[in-house]
Amino acid sequence: MLEKAYIIAEAGVNHNGDISIAKELIKKAKEAGADCVKFQTFKAEQIVTKTSPKAKYQLKVTDKAESQFEMLKKLEMDFSGYLKLVNYCKEVGIDFMSTPYNKEDVDFLEELGVDSYKIASGQLTEIPFLKYVAKKKKQIYLSTGMGTIGDVFEAVEAIRGEGNTQLTVLQCTTNYPSRIEDANILAMNGIKEACDVEVGYSDHVTNNYACYAAVALGAKVIEKHLTIDKSLEGPDHSCSLTPAEFKDMVVGIRNIELALGSKIKKPSQVEIENSKGMKRGLVVLQDLPKGAVLTEDLIGFKRPLKGVPINMLDQVIGKKISKEMHTDDSIDFDCIIW
Repeated sequence: MLEKAYIIAEAGVNHNGDISIAKELIKKAKEAGADCVKFQTFKAEQIVTKTSPKAKYQLKVTDKAESQFEMLKKLEMDFSGYLKLVNYCKEVGIDFMSTPYNKEDVDFLEELGVDSYKIASGQLTEIPFLKYVAKKKKQIYLSTGMGTIGDVFEAVEAIRGEGNTQLTVLQCTTNYPSRIEDANILAMNGIKEACDVEVGYSDHVTNNYACYAAVALGAKVIEKHLTIDKSLEGPDHSCSLTPAEFKDMVVGIRNIELALGSKIKKPSQVEIENSKGMKRGLVVLQDLPKGAVLTEDLIGFKRPLKGVPINMLDQVIGKKISKEMHTDDSIDFDCIIW
């Protein structure tokens, strides 16, 4: 049986700065079958200028009049709230993770005792930042949206250069929502081959087909946004899954994993049982007296399989039978004079 994919529910900023919504997202992620719930740890003034325009996708789903800074400021969560979220995750029984954007965020998360980091696509080419995170010697999940294979290779080498080999690289398309034709899932295994790393997929497609394809191709990690309500104000709600939709995705992934099985071709136990009634054996096609010579026209192939297998037909033809036989009797080893 293949190892199950690690499923991350990306709560991100879908809490809208409200810790009660954040807790509800944790609870729903657990109920939906996610292994981990992930947030984003940042201070708006540290990641964007006050006049920075919004991304194209953000303009479609948020107030066009506000700047990206104003939008992110509303989505901040007070750092004091994160300890409550970490503790609530422990209480619920789901892994906590967060995406840092600056060294200060990393240091804060270290104080919380996190055991892994998710690096957003925007930081793929920020080598000094990647090295800083890598030095913490924790598991890193690295998204690769907007990147080339060269960018990915350089990032992987930078992380490994700090002595950190706990790395999973995620194929990702930076658009919210993303078109399924932009998912490029095969690039995931291209990354695996080029960089010799474990790989996964971070999805922004509105349906789950890309996630299913990624799992079928060997993704070790699947990440997808989760929201309580798609109609809430904010940049990511509309491209997120509801709890019910997320659960459907998890069920689909787990069933795909069951279907994948192993690389060993062998009959299942139920096939072994069914083969008794499904495989054919050699029979005589008419009544024959003892001592009759078996010719090809006297022998048929019929279920069930008993006695001499069909592949021994040539060895049976021309042999005499040791007893009287009747139509459809199986040709057993003990009824042949060898």
